[in-house]
Amino acid sequence: QVQLVESGGGLVQPGGSLRLSCAASGSILSINAMAWYRQAPGKQRELVASITSGGSTNYADSVKGRFTISRDNAKNTVYLQMNSLKPEDTADYYCNAEIVTIAAPSRLRRSDYWGQGTQVTVSS
Repeated sequence: QVQLVESGGGLVQPGGSLRLSCAASGSILSINAMAWYRQAPGKQRELVASITSGGSTNYADSVKGRFTISRDNAKNTVYLQMNSLKPEDTADYYCNAEIVTIAAPSRLRRSDYWGQGTQVTVSS
């Protein structure tokens, strides 16, 4: 069983910073891409940032220059450093990872996993 557990959300004033963490645990052979998504009330879930196993990153235009995604492969953890937060960053943030597990002897399984979400509120 694989789990993704997020932490670090909360209430912050505009211009402030938060750091989200997401740790994967379970019978993990390897982790490919990891990403952060967010969903604001009444809106669709959107990609915020992603990072490959090799460290290549990609960001939504709305967060470029303010957010930084990173990962610690030894800890199976991905981070999202959020600076200069704006009220429009308010949303539930979800961690996503493509994880390879051993399904059977000599058979691997590659699956998409999601965390339970952590709430970020930017308000004065």
